[in-house]
Amino acid sequence: MRALKIAFITPEALPFIKTGGLADISGVLPNIIAQMGHSVRVFLPLYRQIKTNFANLENTGIEITCEIADKKYYGNIFILPAKDSKPEIYFIENDYFFDREEPYRNVETGKDYNDNDERIIFFNMAILQALKKMLWPPDIIHCNDWQSSLIPSYLKTLYKDDSFFYNTRTVLTIHNLAYQGQFKAESFAKLGIQKEHFYPAGPFEYWGKINFLKSGIYYADEITTVSPTYAKEIQSAGDYGMGLEGVIKDKSGHLTGILNGVDYMIWSPKTDKLIPFRYFPANLSGKKKNKLEILKTANLPLRIEEPLIGMISRLDNQKGFDLLQEIMDGLLNLKLQFILLGTGDGKYHKFFKEMEKKYPDRIKAFLEFDNKLAHLISAGADIFLMPSRYEPCGLNQMYSLKYGTVPIIRKTGGLADTVVNFDEQTLRGTGFVFENYDSGELLETIKKAVGFYARKKIWFKIIKQGMGEDFSWDTSARKYEELYRALIK
Repeated sequence: MRALKIAFITPEALPFIKTGGLADISGVLPNIIAQMGHSVRVFLPLYRQIKTNFANLENTGIEITCEIADKKYYGNIFILPAKDSKPEIYFIENDYFFDREEPYRNVETGKDYNDNDERIIFFNMAILQALKKMLWPPDIIHCNDWQSSLIPSYLKTLYKDDSFFYNTRTVLTIHNLAYQGQFKAESFAKLGIQKEHFYPAGPFEYWGKINFLKSGIYYADEITTVSPTYAKEIQSAGDYGMGLEGVIKDKSGHLTGILNGVDYMIWSPKTDKLIPFRYFPANLSGKKKNKLEILKTANLPLRIEEPLIGMISRLDNQKGFDLLQEIMDGLLNLKLQFILLGTGDGKYHKFFKEMEKKYPDRIKAFLEFDNKLAHLISAGADIFLMPSRYEPCGLNQMYSLKYGTVPIIRKTGGLADTVVNFDEQTLRGTGFVFENYDSGELLETIKKAVGFYARKKIWFKIIKQGMGEDFSWDTSARKYEELYRALIK
């Protein structure tokens, strides 16, 4: 079978820029697809952080001109040349839009930039122009989240009669439906799309506003989400469908859930260079040493026989912190210790600082993000906690399984697809699962896990079953390849 030409569009990707899990995926998936023999080109905005950290970028000489609301904006296309079978990485340059301290929001106010609509319109327009100037018509344009959702919309409107894209098909991956790119109705005029496309309940309109993600879902040839369960959940109302369940249900025949993978070159206790002691299933002595190391780092008593619960998360209601707040006293009155790493809502920063003062020998909250510390918590903790209200995929539960850190999760999204509830009758399972979004049920599940921690023989069995799970990217990448090929037939 012939190699495909795939343009991968993303607002962030490691090692260039990261604000969330999308960057992890965008940093790995294109590489694997390229290694499978396909021609892959990745497109990102040229943010200030990228300009500063990657001085070896080259100007391709391709110039871009986009008209937005009767104003012309100019840009250039930069490239990080490909090595071996890696994809070529292209960057859309426009200092007015992208030379800022943060990708999406003002650091001083904490609010989104007022011109995020124009910034994303420029990014999407520029990519389609760049592809034409490169004389490189892709078989597939793989878009990610609302920041590239205008590309399917443009191809089915402004470019619908353009022979250059005649054989191009689009895939839109929804990583988190909560982020949709909603703007005032006046923003529609900036798109350059005929005004008859904006009407009540139409592709772009959403309760009197414009919704970039909705338009992408409507116009994309195929929609994917980052786990099979999440693909089902987002067709229902409430926390899952986020108001778009109707348009998603209409596209259900073109909706596929493909689980995100894990890069085991980075996340494996056998080879991890960021932890002081490496280990593997046949010899877990290194895990105990890492536990001592993280307890010392947290300045907590070295109670090695008590379970240590770890949590690495954005501090937000979506992640279950409202439940945790309700049970924290009951949790910390159990014989255990708790370490948290993350930042987020100020009320939770304040709450965990209060908990530290109240239980100085039980809890440590690192209210920051530190990648090295994240690896050490994954390796040193006995239990990993993810009580999410909803979770499109989640990566930390998959990391924790490989590190022999038993996850406690709520049965939702990718968490439900990756963690098997332990069954005492069959002795099968990789973690502990609760179903209802209820603080009492969460606390009972934690107590159950703590009880099994004392039963060392069973606990080691759970650990080793988890470490034996394989969520590598190979399987997921093959599913994307199959989807691409089915689209171009």
